[in-house]
Amino acid sequence: MTRDLQVLGFGALAIDDIIYVDRPLHAGKGKVTNRTQDHGGNVATALVAVAKLGGRAGFIGWLSDQPLTDASGRELERHGVDISFAPRRSDARPIRSVITVGSDGDRFIAYDDDVPHGTSDVLADGTLAQAQVLLIDGYATHADAIVARARKLGLAVVADIEWTIGLETERLMGLSNHLVVPLGFAQAYTGESDATAILRRLWSDDRAAVVLTDGDRGAYVRQKDDVVLWHVPAYKVRAVDTTGAGDCFHGAYAFALTEGKPPVACAIYATAAAAISVTGRGGRMALPDHGTCLAWIAGENAPVPIPIAPAD
Repeated sequence: MTRDLQVLGFGALAIDDIIYVDRPLHAGKGKVTNRTQDHGGNVATALVAVAKLGGRAGFIGWLSDQPLTDASGRELERHGVDISFAPRRSDARPIRSVITVGSDGDRFIAYDDDVPHGTSDVLADGTLAQAQVLLIDGYATHADAIVARARKLGLAVVADIEWTIGLETERLMGLSNHLVVPLGFAQAYTGESDATAILRRLWSDDRAAVVLTDGDRGAYVRQKDDVVLWHVPAYKVRAVDTTGAGDCFHGAYAFALTEGKPPVACAIYATAAAAISVTGRGGRMALPDHGTCLAWIAGENAPVPIPIAPAD
């Protein structure tokens, strides 16, 4: 089958009310300097990032069966994400979030996620087989059979997991051959504090890569058939808003996979994309294009990946 789309994904959709304040969040209180509303969601924003980078992205999670009032679906389409294969249901709606952003760009997200998650169990193999990569988040525990089918069809599964609900999450992580997770989650999940120990603990023979993202400290990578573990340092930027930076990282990583890059090179590309994304407000307003990412990577001050330990 011709692969019409490069990256498919399903996960939470969100509408974010964003409040900017004049002090860091740890100050406890501050004056509001700006208010805005934006669309978000881990996988949704990652797919928008793929489209902005020039990739062909498709959302296959639940959307409303009332297309004319489906603001989240229309917003994805506006950004170039294909929604024609998304299943529909009457109760589908986005998560509502309130995000407070401090003066240093750090943010706190409060959300209500009592909405339908996952995707349809009868999603056709032909739909999945269009793509090279499937992007998922922690809510994919509601549709892990689809993830398993994607793996059998040969898709790379890039997982953005930020919390665990027990055995269901463990199964989902086991199905994901590119586990790209925040270091903080990985520390809590494994009980380890050191990134190298976590990369070893999360490894399995079925993995292609484990990537630990650590904000302005960069990322840590283990990739298949490599004898060393890697640290990819972050770019030195002034963060305006870190909302969506992790989602941008996942989308850029997935897009780089479709170009045949190995995981460390994907992490380098994604690190540049995420750094650019935090220089503007909102989760999607500053998402970069492909040329800008390449220019940053080619810059004389671009971080260079560092081998940090043997893989075993």
